[in-house]
Amino acid sequence: MDALKGIFKFMVASTLIVSGVLLGGTIFAGKKIDKFGDKLQTKLYGSKSKKPNY
Repeated sequence: MDALKGIFKFMVASTLIVSGVLLGGTIFAGKKIDKFGDKLQTKLYGSKSKKPNY
């Protein structure tokens, strides 16, 4: 029974670690894509376009 608890704890810990790494990677990639989009927009239009006034 103790071996089963140990395996379960290891599975939970590894799942949390992998989830954290995936979430962090997703956030990092999203920020890089956003910066790349800003640079591309500046290159295409000269400067950042202003938000439209509705």
